[in-house]
Amino acid sequence: MSRRILPTATARRSAAVLWQAIARHPGILALTLLLNVAASTAAVAAPLLLGRIIDAVTTGGPTARGTVLALTAGLVGAALAAGVLLGFARRFTEQLGVTVAAGLREDVLEHALQLDPHVLEAAGSGDVTSRVTEDVEQINSSISLMARVVMALITVAVTAVGLLTLDWRLACAFAAVFPVHWIGIRFVLPVLAPRFAAERQSAAVRTQEILTTLDGAATVRAYAMVPRRVGIVEEASLDTNRKRLTALRASLTFDNLMNYAEAVGFTAILTAGFFLVRADIVTVGAVTAAALLFHRLFGPLGVLFMSFANVLRAAAALTRLVGVADLPLPTPSDRPFSPPLGVVVDRLSHHYPDGPTVLHDVSVAVPPGSSLAVVGESGAGKTTLAALIGGVFPAAAGQILLGADAVDDLDPRSVRRRVAVVTQEVHTFAGTLADDLRLARSEATDDDLAAALRAVGALDWVSALPEGLGTRVGTGGHPLTVDQAQQLALARIVLVAPPVVVLDEATAEAGSAGARALERSAEAVTAARTAIVVAHRLTQARACDVIAVMSGGRIVELGTHDDLVAARGHYAELWAAWSA
Repeated sequence: MSRRILPTATARRSAAVLWQAIARHPGILALTLLLNVAASTAAVAAPLLLGRIIDAVTTGGPTARGTVLALTAGLVGAALAAGVLLGFARRFTEQLGVTVAAGLREDVLEHALQLDPHVLEAAGSGDVTSRVTEDVEQINSSISLMARVVMALITVAVTAVGLLTLDWRLACAFAAVFPVHWIGIRFVLPVLAPRFAAERQSAAVRTQEILTTLDGAATVRAYAMVPRRVGIVEEASLDTNRKRLTALRASLTFDNLMNYAEAVGFTAILTAGFFLVRADIVTVGAVTAAALLFHRLFGPLGVLFMSFANVLRAAAALTRLVGVADLPLPTPSDRPFSPPLGVVVDRLSHHYPDGPTVLHDVSVAVPPGSSLAVVGESGAGKTTLAALIGGVFPAAAGQILLGADAVDDLDPRSVRRRVAVVTQEVHTFAGTLADDLRLARSEATDDDLAAALRAVGALDWVSALPEGLGTRVGTGGHPLTVDQAQQLALARIVLVAPPVVVLDEATAEAGSAGARALERSAEAVTAARTAIVVAHRLTQARACDVIAVMSGGRIVELGTHDDLVAARGHYAELWAAWSA
């Protein structure tokens, strides 16, 4: 199935968003600018004072000794002040950068979680994952560099003023670097931005292919698709590397031009200084100060121009983040409802993009408070039907009613209030057990959490943990078994208390020892609710009010367990094989 890559923002829009994020911290922004200007001014003062010392020594006279001592003291003071101020300036500049990057990451992630799930489903997990991980990491890794870029810009501006105070002709000699810079900016820089953007896009495709392979590892092995999937991932990785090397070659060309510009500028200042001194227009000290000021610019100019590659990488990552943040959120369309709610599937058909039709004119009604089991062989359309009822993505044709409201007429938040979905692949969030459960209902008390765990039969093993509800689980925490993770997911459903619940083979991953316990947990969740159960175990299907047998994307049998067994059709064959 082809993926619809999420959009990227324009450079202007990304810059506006970045400025808005920076402007949220006016205090630290003002302090950062003040410290940088003060540090640069103190640093520029040192070469100027050294030039005056040279002139004082060259001129001589009865007051030369006192003048040199005073200027030397000023030089030492300026150097010390520059060092101290520079340290504070760098600290606050990086602090501002880290704060802004963290805010952007939180804003983008919060926005992504509120997006229409259809949009994320169409793009695939790899695209959005790479944006909130790799792209954020790219920005984070550039924060220190960006701090140096800001400091370099201020240093260049203050140094230019210092050169003008010496002599405008020396400042004009400094301008000899501009033609070389213009060549790089005009002919090389425009090539860099699209190449780095292409590299970031290719990295997103590579991430998607890796995640697809890992998520379907069991299927890949079962169908002997390992060489094929490895080849696809390898080709995606090679494409990323090719695009990265293409961008790197252009970046090195730009860096070499900037080195050449430094040589041209230094030569121009010394040559101009020679003729100006010979004409007795400026002093040797002034030329020395100008040369030292320009030499001091080697570092800042190098940071500015040689960091363009990294800045453009960060800019490309920022455009992808802002692209997510600018995606429109669903329009709120909630309507009052009173549980229990029935579910009506009316002439539902569906196909995935560039794929065959997987559901054909499916119709079924689940009265309020009753349960429907969906069984059938793999590929029959069971999971697709469950996902459509849960509002994971829109149907190609037909409609689904939750009570009186069509799923397609409700925004995702409204759908979530009415129906909750639990699949066989659940996720345990990093943090304490209590934190994990409160994701379902943030205001839940410890007693509420205990009641939910008791309902699904998980309270005993949770109480036996070293710190009970305070035990850390997920990545780096206490490992949970498959059964325990599934019970935790079911407990979250109890806390949410939706009127409709969809269990998509929610007990399929359990071993034989835990299967019955998980079935009891599932029964507790579906009790007094409208339930659609995609059943892997027919004992779970037998407990439902009605059973739908699917084959080839159609419902081929519908009835109670006893009726279907008596009919001696496909379900009867499945039950006989299961019971044997």
